[in-house]
Amino acid sequence: MMKRILVFLLTVASMQGYTQKMKLGLLVYGGGGDWYANPTALKNLARFSNQNLGTQFDGLEGQVEAGSRELLNYPIVFATGHGRIMFNDAEAQNLRTYLLGGGFLHIDDNYGMDKYIRPAFKKVLPELDFVELPFSHPVYHQKFDFANGVPKIHEHDNKAPKGYGLVWQGRLVCFYSTETDLNDGWEDPEVHKDPEEKRQQALRMGANLIQYAFLGK
Repeated sequence: MMKRILVFLLTVASMQGYTQKMKLGLLVYGGGGDWYANPTALKNLARFSNQNLGTQFDGLEGQVEAGSRELLNYPIVFATGHGRIMFNDAEAQNLRTYLLGGGFLHIDDNYGMDKYIRPAFKKVLPELDFVELPFSHPVYHQKFDFANGVPKIHEHDNKAPKGYGLVWQGRLVCFYSTETDLNDGWEDPEVHKDPEEKRQQALRMGANLIQYAFLGK
């Protein structure tokens, strides 16, 4: 339903010459984790998406609290950090409404989040478990093709990168990446000094997430 509303609003906006740009959402959450960990990531992802997908995202992300009604204004929201993440009852219900209404959330473990993610989202969607997505899943085959799933950008514990999902009635509503640090790959080149090939892999995977969020297939 939310995607239908977004398509309608975008069509009307285009017809009326409305020029205000959408923003990528950055989830502000409680618990003490550093939700602000990658300050240059989303501006670069927005620019890359605009150049390669034809989107018109604003260069500044929209920082949105988990319990805010403003969450519903974002077709895709990103969450990252290194530590604890938790939701109170109202935040969990708001996130549930967002996800089941057509929203899409990408969580990228920047190292240290993993043990908190699953219990936090059991409060949001208690009937669902994170499942590892097969390499054939459409999220890996949008504008860019990732035959081996989510790319490895940074080393954590000498483990393979993984992409997990929460799937509601056949639709991926939340993509959770671990052992990869996509967000780090989106940051300005001088921040982590990643090879440009790695940065491009990260940005391409990010663009796939955006395209999937809009198309849902």
